[in-house]
Amino acid sequence: QVQLVETGGGLVPAGGSLRLSCAASGLTFSGYRMGWFRQAPVKEREFVAAMRRSSASISYADSVKGRFTISRDNAKNTVYLQMDSLDPEDTAVYYCALDTLNRYGYSWGNYDYWGQGTQVTVSS
Repeated sequence: QVQLVETGGGLVPAGGSLRLSCAASGLTFSGYRMGWFRQAPVKEREFVAAMRRSSASISYADSVKGRFTISRDNAKNTVYLQMDSLDPEDTAVYYCALDTLNRYGYSWGNYDYWGQGTQVTVSS
């Protein structure tokens, strides 16, 4: 049974930083694309960042480029999202996701497994 568990969310003032973690279990983690998405109230789930097996293939949403960094530790079956210079617009529930087919594209529909989400709130 595949499970993804996010941790690291919380309340942070504007300009602050948070580091989210997502631990995967139930499969060999290293071969799959991992992604981060977020969903704010009354908004659709949106792509944040994704990373294939290595750092050679990373993509970010324009809204987070230069502020967020995705990374992974395949030995620990964990993917991270370092979030710096946070803005109240970044307030959302953040989800990690796993794509078993290593697809291309930013749609949330390209991912097969999801974590339960972790709340990030940025105060102004």
